[in-house]
Amino acid sequence: MPAPSLPPGRRTLLLAGLGSALAACSSGHPSTPTRPSGPNSPNSPNSSPSTSTSTSTSTSTSSAFPAPAAWQPGPGELQPDVKLRAVQVVEAIGGWPPGGQGVAAARQRVAALGADPGLADQGGALLADAPQAALEVVYAQYGGLLTDSASVLVVCRQWLAGPDGAPVSTGSTVDVRLSSAAPRWEVTALHPADPGSAAAALSDPATRVLAQPRIALPPAAVADVRSGQVHDAALAAMLALAGTYAFEVSVVRSGHPLLVFGTDRPSDHPQGRAFDTWRIDGRAVVDPATPADLVDSFMRAAAAAGSYNVGGPRLLSGGATANQFFSDATHHDHVHAGFRG
Repeated sequence: MPAPSLPPGRRTLLLAGLGSALAACSSGHPSTPTRPSGPNSPNSPNSSPSTSTSTSTSTSTSSAFPAPAAWQPGPGELQPDVKLRAVQVVEAIGGWPPGGQGVAAARQRVAALGADPGLADQGGALLADAPQAALEVVYAQYGGLLTDSASVLVVCRQWLAGPDGAPVSTGSTVDVRLSSAAPRWEVTALHPADPGSAAAALSDPATRVLAQPRIALPPAAVADVRSGQVHDAALAAMLALAGTYAFEVSVVRSGHPLLVFGTDRPSDHPQGRAFDTWRIDGRAVVDPATPADLVDSFMRAAAAAGSYNVGGPRLLSGGATANQFFSDATHHDHVHAGFRG
């Protein structure tokens, strides 16, 4: 279910708190933090948010408000307009010019796309009570792709104008549901991530993952790890993979469908027992120019690190069990690694 929107009073207090925290520590974030800047972090000036969009040069402490480019599908995407449609709705809801805050204004922006304006009501925390906001899509990954329906997981960063007007960095992942229609697929529902509150104490693997610059986590995934609800087996596998690869995670626990798309089987993601990777050593999994050996070796390394269920763009042979590796249209754009509880 979509995460409920915060009442106006709580939104105002949240922004005030974020602004204070930013003044005290520019590298931290009190709610859904971004990864520390590093050579392979999404916040690094050497790392672009997608294979086809440019990074914003502004940071959370800059006086200039970020103006990220609109996301566009890169090479190799399946049904790219399905992803683009999902992204456009999220961008319309989560970014606005000065004075454009509020659900009513968001409805107008969504309606201008020819989409159902009522979708804005499902925007959750993206509709914070801030006078200005900018949204940058890190990647749009399939959570499911069938003939007549789809789930697109829109991984995004968001900047909200704080009490002094300076941008405060946050972000989310939105599970966008679509159904086939002509001339374009229609967005039918939004399910924003709801990572939960930060845990009072974290396990050693969780602390190490958050500190590892070779593991780039988007805001919702950082909040997932900080919630203490990600299984240590998944975290240990991330750390093992980081010994060989620098990789960018798209989804961990929140912002993913509760069920394996198109089935009645529970997904490992909401249980904190899976993570998806969309870029390895700076190369997008979906890009035809990415060496197949790079993605395949990463998949085999994930299996060796303990994943019982590794999915990706190609069906690999071998494995500890007959079905340890799998491939389908949904996993054409990322590598899935699932773990037993």
